[in-house]
Amino acid sequence: MIKKYIFTFLLAVVIFWGCEKQTVDTVIQLGASPTFTSPSSGAEFLLEEANASNVLADFEWTAADFGYQAGITYRLEFDVAGNSFAEPITLGVVNDLSVTDVTQGKINNILLAKGLPFGFANELEVRVCASVSDLVDQLCSNPLPIKVSPYQAEVVYPFLTLPGDYQGWDPEDENYKVFSRKSDEIYEGYIYFEVEEAVYKFAKDLGWDMNWGDIEPDGVLDAGGIDNNIAIEGGPGMFLIHCNLNDLTHFNQKTDWGVLGDATSGGWDTDTDLTWDGEKLTATLDLSVGNIKFRANDAWDINFGDDFTNGTLEAEGADIPVTEAGNYTINLFLNVSDYYYELTKN
Repeated sequence: MIKKYIFTFLLAVVIFWGCEKQTVDTVIQLGASPTFTSPSSGAEFLLEEANASNVLADFEWTAADFGYQAGITYRLEFDVAGNSFAEPITLGVVNDLSVTDVTQGKINNILLAKGLPFGFANELEVRVCASVSDLVDQLCSNPLPIKVSPYQAEVVYPFLTLPGDYQGWDPEDENYKVFSRKSDEIYEGYIYFEVEEAVYKFAKDLGWDMNWGDIEPDGVLDAGGIDNNIAIEGGPGMFLIHCNLNDLTHFNQKTDWGVLGDATSGGWDTDTDLTWDGEKLTATLDLSVGNIKFRANDAWDINFGDDFTNGTLEAEGADIPVTEAGNYTINLFLNVSDYYYELTKN
C-alpha cells in the first residue's frame, strides 16, 4: 500500500514538473518583433514654428508576439543615427499600436535640447520596443531612419534660480539661473555679477522648498538651512556657475572672454578682449578673411566654436569663418540657455 502511495506521489511530481516546464517554455518563446507601418523609411520632416501644434506624424506598428496572450507595453524612442540607441529619447509609452501625439513643437524642443542644430536635416533613427515583464527580453523593431530639420527656438530646459543678496533673495527671479541642458540634474550657465562681492544659493521650482548652499564651504552642497551662502569672489564679471544635484557638488569660476584667430590682428596667440555692455559681451574690430573662435581667460580650457555655421556655439566647436574683410561688431551671448554670437559687418 505504501509503495502505491509513493508511486502516485512521484507520478504527480513528474506531471507537475512537465506542466511547469511547458509553461516556462511558452513564456520565453519570443516571436515576431513589432514592425513600423508608418511613417515610411527615409521620411523627411521640415519643422516650422507656425505648425508647432501640428502632429509630426502618426507612428504606427504591428503587434509583437511573445508566444502567449499578455498585456504588452510599447515604448517609442529615437536617437541620432549610428548611435545604436546609446542615448535614446522616449517619445511615448502606450499599450496600443501607435503614438499620434508627437507635435512639431515637442520634437523641435527635444532635438534642440539634445544639442542638434536647427536649419539642418538631422539623421535620426526611431524604434519601438515591446515588453511584458522585466523577466522577459523585450522585442524591438528594426531602426526606422528619418530626417528632421528643426527650426530656431528657445529651448525649454529645467533650471535652477540663484537668489542672492544682489537681487533681494528672490527665488522667483529668472534673470539669474542655470540650466540642465540634458535634463540630467547637472546645471550650468554664465551669469554676470555687477557687484564686487556677492553670495547666493541654488533654488528649484521658483521657491524655497528645495534649495542648496555650502556651509564649509568645500564644494559640496548642503540642503536648506542658514549660514550656507555661496560666495562670489573677484567680481564684477562673468562667472561660470556649475551645480550637480546627483552628487551635490558645485563650483563657480570667473571668466574673462576674448576673440582670436587668423582673421584678427593678434592671430591665434593674442586675444582681443570682449567687454560687458549690460546684456552681452561685445567688441568692434577689423577682421581679415580667415577664422575666429571665442575663449575664456586667454586659455583653451574653455572655448567655443560653431560646428554648423548657424550662429549657435558648441564647446570646443569648429572655427568660425570670416569670408569678407572689414570692420565688424562681434556680440557674444552667454547669459542665455543656448549660447550664441552675432558677427555683423559695419
